[in-house]
Amino acid sequence: MRSAFAHTAELDLAPGSDETDPGAAIDLEVRPVAVLHTEAGRCGDRMRLRVLFACDVDLEDEVRRRIDLALTSRWSVRDALPGAVRECERAEAERLLNG
Repeated sequence: MRSAFAHTAELDLAPGSDETDPGAAIDLEVRPVAVLHTEAGRCGDRMRLRVLFACDVDLEDEVRRRIDLALTSRWSVRDALPGAVRECERAEAERLLNG
């Protein structure tokens, strides 16, 4: 059975770094096992990421491990935590589940 999940992370980016790199790294690492949508916001040298993903329930831990691996292999991660899909994210979660 498939379900939608959320994961958040905060990391340090070097000045002048491409803001799309963390999302692209996550996409490459996670694509084989889940579909996802990533939102990112940057404030100075910090970036906050919110990743929504849909996968089989038994693959949730594997997807979270892959997200963390994608980030920790290239950036200094300040925080990475599982999260719940918010009400305002429900439409995107449904799109991931159906797409």
